Amino acid sequence: MNSVEAEDTDSPVNWTREQVDQIELDESNTIPYTNIKELEKMTPDYHIWDSWPLTDRNGNVTEVNGWKVLFTLSAPSDVLPGKVHDIAKIQYFVSRDGKDWELGGELFPEEDSLGSREWAGSAMMDEDEGKIYAFYTATGRKGEENLTYEQRLAMSVGDVVADKNGVHFENWDEHSIILEPDGEDYQSYEQAMENGYSGYAFRDPQWFKDTKTGKEYILFEGNSGGRVSERTCENEDVPEGSEHFNGNIGIAEVVDGDFSDLKVHAPLLEANCVNDELERPHIIVKDDKYYLFTDTHINKYAPGIEGPEGLYGFVSDTLFGGYEPLNGSGLVLANPPENPYQAYSWLVLPDLKVIAFAQFGDLDGMDINEIGHQDPEFQFEHWGGTMAPTLEIGIDGDRTEFKKELPQGWIK
Repeated sequence: MNSVEAEDTDSPVNWTREQVDQIELDESNTIPYTNIKELEKMTPDYHIWDSWPLTDRNGNVTEVNGWKVLFTLSAPSDVLPGKVHDIAKIQYFVSRDGKDWELGGELFPEEDSLGSREWAGSAMMDEDEGKIYAFYTATGRKGEENLTYEQRLAMSVGDVVADKNGVHFENWDEHSIILEPDGEDYQSYEQAMENGYSGYAFRDPQWFKDTKTGKEYILFEGNSGGRVSERTCENEDVPEGSEHFNGNIGIAEVVDGDFSDLKVHAPLLEANCVNDELERPHIIVKDDKYYLFTDTHINKYAPGIEGPEGLYGFVSDTLFGGYEPLNGSGLVLANPPENPYQAYSWLVLPDLKVIAFAQFGDLDGMDINEIGHQDPEFQFEHWGGTMAPTLEIGIDGDRTEFKKELPQGWIK
């Protein structure tokens, strides 16, 4: 287990309020309207949301004896949408064509994983070993009487077995915590609670191999360390309360292929006094450049600035340092204004296809925070809980554009 002070490489890049102010929705970044009621459920038995495919050791979507594998957070379909994160488990689906998916089952045996529930991560297969390296967020503590939101990065390694009927995983080793926040560059759970503010993140471990160097890393979402009373905004004119917003994107290097030995670096990106939640960070290497993507919600922006529920991105010539927001503002894809919570948790694949899940639809101007206070019938009626249509983007240097929409859940 690692919980060490981050090693300084390059100073973290700041995403600024001035850059966010450049956001404008147009046809290059706004996705088509989707009627969530018309989407096909992945399975009638479960809600699903954050999703990620099985990749090979070079980061490409892979197949196991002709089967693609997709992992998703899940909860039984009779659970209120506002409660799904309280009991989340990782399920997996398999497909021959990358379009029609069959439920495989829970990824881990009951009671094996750490935490009181499993939140998002990533999965990589070493074909030579026939092993899956599964990374996830262990949220809370197993057996806790009252749910907490402590988050730690966890993993386990198991065998991959495939036949004509599908894929399954077995012989998992003992699960381990591979990283916890240091309290300096990455806010600890105790610091967040002392702040008297509920915003806290240390989650979404995303395995990444730098194909330029062959080195492996774990990306993750965090918050800048320290107590809120110790933080100030560079611009003294920002609205009061902006100091609470301290999202960042972290990175840890895998030393000599040993995931129990991680060298933690300073954050790749910070959004202090700008945004509180930079979720599911991931990197695509294209044309010798590093493209860092992340997701965020409308309600995670600091007072005085606004941005849509969307996919955001940054580009650099090097892995560490130098990241500039794509399109000037950072916005890559946004939900249509008439359906602002339509989709979420976008993940850009190496072929520039983008998967996401259908979130909430047709709320008629309602704020997303109000949904959990509505009656169950209303919540179920407006909840997607399945894969959204796959999208495709184009990238040209520091510019991106929405190209087209594909069938839901399509991974080719």
